[in-house]
Amino acid sequence: MARLLIIEDDETIGGVLESSLRRHGFTVRWERGGRGGLAAAAAEHFDLVLLDLGLPDLDGVDVCRRLRAGQPLAVLVILTARHEEMDVIVGLEAGADDYLTKPVRLAELLARVRAHLRRGPAGPAVLDEIAVGGLRIDLPARRVFLDDREIPLRAKEFDLLARLAQNPGTAVSRDTLMTEVWDAHWHGSTKTLDVHIAMLRRKLAEAAQPGRAPRISTLRGHGYRLDRWGEDECASGSSR
Repeated sequence: MARLLIIEDDETIGGVLESSLRRHGFTVRWERGGRGGLAAAAAEHFDLVLLDLGLPDLDGVDVCRRLRAGQPLAVLVILTARHEEMDVIVGLEAGADDYLTKPVRLAELLARVRAHLRRGPAGPAVLDEIAVGGLRIDLPARRVFLDDREIPLRAKEFDLLARLAQNPGTAVSRDTLMTEVWDAHWHGSTKTLDVHIAMLRRKLAEAAQPGRAPRISTLRGHGYRLDRWGEDECASGSSR
């Protein structure tokens, strides 16, 4: 039985979430503040955490970072009343896997919770290694290198890059990425995908030498494509 932690100070929202999740078979612990949530996470393992950013005692983003460090295998889902893209990016960069905006629709929340728990924090690997130009993805070790410099990526960033790199130069639809990187039964907005792409682009650019950054192209109305570059040194989709 999956163990869930709710960190939410609003009594109405927290009560509804707790009772609904319990009715659907989850083991739930509800904490009203950041300190209580961190103490709970330090005392026991949770499969998924629902975290409100607007906490009364601690900054929600800082709580997210500390939860990620203490519960590296847990799925972290942010609950936020903030709709600005930058707020979402900050939360995801702090270690969250997904976000839901308030007011939360229970049907969507339950679908997303189940989807994350089915999928887990990391997708399956098929090949041992994928190489595209100077980009090398070690699938069993879940490590990424660009010109032999390692790029630290979070779970979904790694899965997303690995999926795009399986077919470099080929368009991959949004639906395909959401299905294969997140879950086949995904419900709700795909804004999470756009934010993860943005963060992935930034990390690749920061790690690259001038003119050597892999390019992820946006195909409006369809999806994304990892463009080939340095074909003379490219061995895409190779396996050991």
